[in-house]
Amino acid sequence: MSAMNGMNQADAEANASVRAADGRFFEALVRADGEALGRLLHERFILVDVMSGSVIPKADVVPLVASRRLVFEAIGPDGEEPDLRFFGPTAVVTGRTRMTGSFDGTAFTARSRYAHVFVADSGGWTLVNAQGTPLT
Repeated sequence: MSAMNGMNQADAEANASVRAADGRFFEALVRADGEALGRLLHERFILVDVMSGSVIPKADVVPLVASRRLVFEAIGPDGEEPDLRFFGPTAVVTGRTRMTGSFDGTAFTARSRYAHVFVADSGGWTLVNAQGTPLT
């Protein structure tokens, strides 16, 4: 156990892996990197849209971002470090973010509290659910 945070090495590695995967998700959105999203998102991934509450499956999210119909100019933290909790092979990341972008040419700015659910599989940690709640 680490005296600093009470985690053993395996826990610390899992923590770092999930945080890295969460960061790669935001990076792939900003870069419009459909290939990276395709690898990171679980085949049954869904996004609950922060603006409308719509449920959008992976099959729709990846082409929307890769085609730049949905553009994320910037996504950044808004406040505290995201919270990370593990439940066996499942990890839940809860944090706050600020984002700017556009959808079909219409600009948006949003602040949200988000929950990302990751599962461990043979390829590492994949994102199965992402949901944002608008903050005003």
